[in-house]
Amino acid sequence: MELLQPSELDELDELDGGLPIAGGTEVVPLLREGLLRTEKLVDINAVVPHGIEGTRIGAGATLAELELDPQVPEALREACGLAASPQLRNMGSVAGNLLQATRCWYWRLGYPCRLHGGDSCHARDGEHREHAIFANDFCASAHPSDVAAALLALGSTLRTTRRELSVREFYRLPTPDDRRTTTLEPGEVILELEVPPADASTYLKAMDRKRWAFPLVGVAAVRRGAETTVALAGVAPVPWLLDGSLDDATPLPGTAYKVQIATALVERARAAVA
Repeated sequence: MELLQPSELDELDELDGGLPIAGGTEVVPLLREGLLRTEKLVDINAVVPHGIEGTRIGAGATLAELELDPQVPEALREACGLAASPQLRNMGSVAGNLLQATRCWYWRLGYPCRLHGGDSCHARDGEHREHAIFANDFCASAHPSDVAAALLALGSTLRTTRRELSVREFYRLPTPDDRRTTTLEPGEVILELEVPPADASTYLKAMDRKRWAFPLVGVAAVRRGAETTVALAGVAPVPWLLDGSLDDATPLPGTAYKVQIATALVERARAAVA
């Protein structure tokens, strides 16, 4: 495997077929497990923006930086602090966190599931305690990013090497003709995020361990004026904006408990930002 280290943004256009890597906390394990394959790794640390300036966050900023910076809205700071161990937060970039792959054990073990191009979702008829309660008819995987849910609730925008789009537009539900869960195109790289301020925000999380576990349910609540926006982690194949009611959930037999947890956390989160 070849490691390329471009020093200018323009050089990325010449590295067709290379796999971008920044902190490596997501890419390296997937390569090791054979879930990602590439002949070229492209270290983008020298070409993507870093740091935090007001409402702008560089794609290379680490979760540890975001957790501690008072410029960052509370919900995002809390999500970063709950996202992983200190070692991973010091290495992992915010853009990389948005691109996390599912923790579904069938996908991780290489079963021919729908995300792998297969014809069935093994979780629907198998073990699915940690899986989705929304949009789970085609694929029941649950998106694991706390940070993505917070950014979704905050109404954040991404700038890539090709365009600007909202975090909501960045994610997509997998379909029979397109199994991807993001709209990022081959060769497209996230450069920075724009995170608008909020009057009040919070992120609450239920997990199997007290610290450093993926969300069973995560809830971000953001208030601007009299309007509160709520987004959830761990409940759908993508970060889930709660446009309607939790009554719209379609849990599987083993995930009905998640609806109860989500109901309690949403109530608490709304009260916290009221």
